[in-house]
Amino acid sequence: MIWGLSLWTWVIYFYLFLIGSIVGSFLNVCVYRIPTKEGFWESLRAVVWPPSACPRCKNRIPGWCNIPVLGWLMLRGRCYYCKGWISPRYPTVEFLNGLMWVVLYAMHVPGDFTHSLAPSWGQGLFGPEAIYGDWWHSPSVILHVRYAYHLVLLEALVVASLIDWDHYIIPDGSTLPAMTVGVLGSLTGTVYLTAIWHQHYDVVFLLQDYVPAWMLLKGQLPQWISASPHLHGLAVSIAGLIVGGGFTWVMRIIGHWGLGRETIGFGDVILMALIGSFLGWQAPIIIFFFAPLIAMVTLLLTLPFRKYQRVIPYGPYLSIAALIVVLCWKPVWFHTERVFGAGPLLLVIGFVMLVMFALLTRTVTLIKRLLGFIDDDLQQGEWTSADHLFHFSGETVDPRRGRWQQEHEWSGTDSGRGWTQNHQWRNPPVGGHTQQWQRRTR
Repeated sequence: MIWGLSLWTWVIYFYLFLIGSIVGSFLNVCVYRIPTKEGFWESLRAVVWPPSACPRCKNRIPGWCNIPVLGWLMLRGRCYYCKGWISPRYPTVEFLNGLMWVVLYAMHVPGDFTHSLAPSWGQGLFGPEAIYGDWWHSPSVILHVRYAYHLVLLEALVVASLIDWDHYIIPDGSTLPAMTVGVLGSLTGTVYLTAIWHQHYDVVFLLQDYVPAWMLLKGQLPQWISASPHLHGLAVSIAGLIVGGGFTWVMRIIGHWGLGRETIGFGDVILMALIGSFLGWQAPIIIFFFAPLIAMVTLLLTLPFRKYQRVIPYGPYLSIAALIVVLCWKPVWFHTERVFGAGPLLLVIGFVMLVMFALLTRTVTLIKRLLGFIDDDLQQGEWTSADHLFHFSGETVDPRRGRWQQEHEWSGTDSGRGWTQNHQWRNPPVGGHTQQWQRRTR
């Protein structure tokens, strides 16, 4: 035993970190290449082809240079051929991704995983139940399958968050493939966090004289859950996808109406639908209200070290909140379960919250106008993600051809058209003969 854990457990952690760091290297490729293509299939094809090469000198990267973390250290952060600078974010992502694999396993799969699901922090009230004697429904299989299932979600969130951080967009190539895995994987019937619906006994007792009988459960869970576990797993995923994306969409519409500007990007809507397809419909609601707290704390702590930003990428904060919920589901569900077990009252609570949010955003806008604050978006127009991409494309225009710069073009095209000498004559080096001749002829 080492630090309370067996040697075998440390061996598992080591290999998980190793595999996770290798996957992190692949995630760096996804983050770099997916935004380079506009089409969905084109962005996925760009991930696997062409092979990795230095973006400056275009030389193929040797295999030993792709060793996670160590490759960057051995190269001292420089390209093997042209000695160009390699961002330290690459080894950082690899290291943190390997660490995430280990931490998630430690939280989801405790040391005595072969005996019970209860010690796992991924197992809350109304989660899947083990059937002893059935290999597929044994605690060991359930915990490991759910661990792999949640890893797919977290890896997709890493890619989407980094792309959003760099470009203020969340492409479909970073979310839709994982969403497909979320829906199809739910058919196992053993990977969901909690049941699709439950009610407290005291709620049933309180409402039995005021609502129709079909709206109340005889027990805490619907009877068809145990009878159709695979159908229930699929229902949890579909409900999570619809509620996660739909709730965020409604909040996006209300925010735009109340504040007069886009408050939540459409990519965040798809991101929340992705989260819901893996975690069910309850978790995205928790994440939606938890993410702003993380964003405010982060912005306050980094305020002295960053420039003013009118628009911030929200995807990373949603992803961090989702990571916390996945890692600590048991305590999170313990403090929120009574709210989601309110039965028909939950619909009333949700409607009241939406109305209060609409009134709050509208009140903020009215106060700003009464105090004389000028709304920059109304005066100058909103800077959208489309404007950002158009501006970026404009920076890559070739002034000598009147069209966009094409990829993988022959570097001698200018010379073949006679533009090289023309460009050198119009832009001579300082102290050159052409510059001296121009001064004499003025």
